[in-house]
Amino acid sequence: MASHRRPKQPSRARVTVLTTAAAAAVAFSSQAANAAPSEKPSKDEVKAKVDKLYEEAEQATEKYNGAKEKQEKLQKEISTIQDNVARGQEELNELRDSLGLAAASQYRTGSIDPSVQLFLSSDPDDYLDKASTLDQLSSQQVEALKKVQEKQRELAQERAEASEKLKDLASTRTELGKKKKEVQGKLGSAQKLLNSLTATEKAALAAEEDRASRDSARDALTGNVPPGSGRAAAAFAFAKSQLGKPYVYGATGMSSYDCSGLTSRAYAAAGVQIPRTSEAQTGAGTKISSVSQLKVGDLVFFFNDLHHVGLYAGNGQIIHAPRTGTVVRYESMDTIGGPFMFGVRV
Repeated sequence: MASHRRPKQPSRARVTVLTTAAAAAVAFSSQAANAAPSEKPSKDEVKAKVDKLYEEAEQATEKYNGAKEKQEKLQKEISTIQDNVARGQEELNELRDSLGLAAASQYRTGSIDPSVQLFLSSDPDDYLDKASTLDQLSSQQVEALKKVQEKQRELAQERAEASEKLKDLASTRTELGKKKKEVQGKLGSAQKLLNSLTATEKAALAAEEDRASRDSARDALTGNVPPGSGRAAAAFAFAKSQLGKPYVYGATGMSSYDCSGLTSRAYAAAGVQIPRTSEAQTGAGTKISSVSQLKVGDLVFFFNDLHHVGLYAGNGQIIHAPRTGTVVRYESMDTIGGPFMFGVRV
């Protein structure tokens, strides 16, 4: 007969814990329901976050520019090697053809053992002349074989070099894609923040930046700063002619620029080729450590990783392409957002 047991009753301690937990859950739900919605960030808070995202985007942009420049260089090098390989293969084919003709000729004239030919010859002197020709042909063959072997080694080395550069190109393209995605992600996040502002707030931010740029231009023009060299003056004049053109990452003109795109194009217009990226441009001339020693047209670098560059305009002002959403403009070095590191006189 089956036994009938009473169900075990929960302990007093367990009941207390469960009751307390339930009460806490109800209280939390009530607080969450009655909590006031989080306050919308102010215009200045949004601007600070957007500026930080733009700075990060510019860091990624300069790495993107470096990868793009490397890709273009590798493509040119690979093209040159491939042209050399094609020409080398033609030369090798010609050597092989020449060697083949010589071998066929020797086979036709020298298929009989030389000692037998001498024994059967009715004119030993004539045979010796022919033998001399055969010896000469044989030495030509040896020389041709050496040339074939040398050309084969050259082609093997060039093909191996091309293969390594193609691998490097593939990894560079992968890096380029990652940096492009990173830049676009940062810019997308910044745009979402900006879209949270009202039309009035956006207009107020634009007015503040426009007023700051006009003040910077005035300060630059009223400063008493010695001009740079003829080339620096020409580069600065070009930069001035580009005022108002939009910032676009990866751009080098003429309709838009990023920071190093503007400076490299400005010096190219002055007849001087400088590297594409801001970090590489630091080696384009003589370093200037103090702001007081800068001259108009000098390159000026900002942030510890040197990811931003502009052209010195005098009196603590620069002309530069700041970031997405802005245009080429004058700006005070004090408002760049990162420390001045040094200048470079090209």
